[in-house]
Amino acid sequence: MPKLAANVSLLFPQFEFLDRFAAAARAGFRAVEYQLPYAWPQEEVARRARSASVEVVLHNLPAGDAAKGDRGIACLPQRVSEFREGVGRAIEYAKAAGCPRLNCLAGIAPAGAKQFDTLVENVRYAAAQLAAAGLALTLEPINTRTVPGFFLTNTRQALEVLEAAGAANAFLQYDIFHMQIMEGDLARTIERLLPRIGHLQLADVPGRHEPGTGEINFEFLLRHIDRIGYGGWIGCEYNPLGDTSEGLAWAKPYLRHA
Repeated sequence: MPKLAANVSLLFPQFEFLDRFAAAARAGFRAVEYQLPYAWPQEEVARRARSASVEVVLHNLPAGDAAKGDRGIACLPQRVSEFREGVGRAIEYAKAAGCPRLNCLAGIAPAGAKQFDTLVENVRYAAAQLAAAGLALTLEPINTRTVPGFFLTNTRQALEVLEAAGAANAFLQYDIFHMQIMEGDLARTIERLLPRIGHLQLADVPGRHEPGTGEINFEFLLRHIDRIGYGGWIGCEYNPLGDTSEGLAWAKPYLRHA
């Protein structure tokens, strides 16, 4: 049975961020993920998760300043020091919340060898720091329609970076929404890449809303993911089309209190 984690950075927008852990638990989720927790004290984030009895399964490394257009900084040669400082901060947040993996966002940059080499070195550095802390790293390609100019846009590129970095605790984060837009062939690709996938996320295409609002056959795809033996969490990283709880009808077979 697929295991679903609520992305509380997006789900339950009617609540303040720290109140969304309890909202996720009430909806039946046993686990949560979030994007960037750094605006809140790490102790309070961890306390809210524990109080709601939800497992934290993923969050991102610091990704720069979104207000200034940053969507990650890992491929930017001029910001290596900032990236590496952020790795240490992310580990502190992860350890406080008991989160076992952190996701790396490459960022927006012109294509080129220097950006690729910088990303490889930063992935290698982050993976080593996370390994010492007993954590895993994921690397996520993102579609160019949602984030124009994003450096890492498909699974082939991501695997090239991971191969070059050579870190045993670094994996692919496969976001079904992004990869349906960029590659398609979801079922076969997930099956082929299963040993390299450290985390899955979902949203429907084209609107990035909940399953059943777009073109992806999630009933088939989730059965397929279960059949091929994926045992990790699947993050529900979508923007609810309406009321979050009403929109969770698709997830009732997978949630504990539904």
